[in-house]
Amino acid sequence: MIRNGEDPVDLNLLVVFDAIYAEGSVTKAARTLHLSQPAVSHALGRLRRLFDDPLFVRQGRVMVPTPAANQAIGAVRQGLQLLDSSLTGTERFDPATSERSFTIGVRDHFEAVVLPPLMEQFARSAPGVSLNFVRGDRRTLQRDLATGDLDAAIDVLLPLDDSIQRQKIGSNPLVVALSDDHPRLTRALTLEKYLAEQHIQVSGRRTGMSTEDFELSRQGLRRTVRVRCRNHFAAWETVRRTDLLLTLPEVYAVSLQRHSSAALRPCPIPVSSIQRFLYWHVNRDDDPANRWIRSQLAA
Repeated sequence: MIRNGEDPVDLNLLVVFDAIYAEGSVTKAARTLHLSQPAVSHALGRLRRLFDDPLFVRQGRVMVPTPAANQAIGAVRQGLQLLDSSLTGTERFDPATSERSFTIGVRDHFEAVVLPPLMEQFARSAPGVSLNFVRGDRRTLQRDLATGDLDAAIDVLLPLDDSIQRQKIGSNPLVVALSDDHPRLTRALTLEKYLAEQHIQVSGRRTGMSTEDFELSRQGLRRTVRVRCRNHFAAWETVRRTDLLLTLPEVYAVSLQRHSSAALRPCPIPVSSIQRFLYWHVNRDDDPANRWIRSQLAA
């Protein structure tokens, strides 16, 4: 028990708080904790009085956290993790014997680059460790790292506050992929030739400019985007069968070339390389397991 003013606080309440937050349901939280639903509902009532906030409000069948719950969950989970480490002696992390699971936020196209060599390394040095690669949502990335829904994330440079730590782990120049037998582009690809062709753009968003389009707009230029799609592999295969051009980071192009051939040219747009960053929450900066997975991802 700890005390908040004069009122004792049962640490089990924080476990219930964490479970409801994770499951989005009192019923599912009760099932996870092997408790009755009335017991979890009673605990939620005590939590609401403790925080002086509803914490969760029902939207359809889901219990949605309030801003106060979103703000508190990071500290609650960090406290529960530290308590567990103190009681079980798990301050140390041994990848050779651990069965820990890590959840990493990545953009779709980066999976093909990082996952194969990472799992090849794990097979030798961390056979029990499992990975859950999920799509990193930039709109919720800071919250997902704070709550522990993500252990780490890899993305371009993002405007996140000081609670999120970052480490540059690489950069890549842009290249242009085109079919091996493109009828017009048999020599060097100039900016004039680039703009005269039609393009395929890869983006997870429904609208908006890509890096290359943004740079062109700064110069008062614009290219013709014939197709917009979500997947680099689909775009690559389309390029191989058409006269469309695809602009993408070189590391992805090299990975795709292992499976099917396409010609590559340096990108004629004067745009800097795409920088990649590794992100994690400051609360996990000194966590041995988190430090280890960050070192693997960076390598």
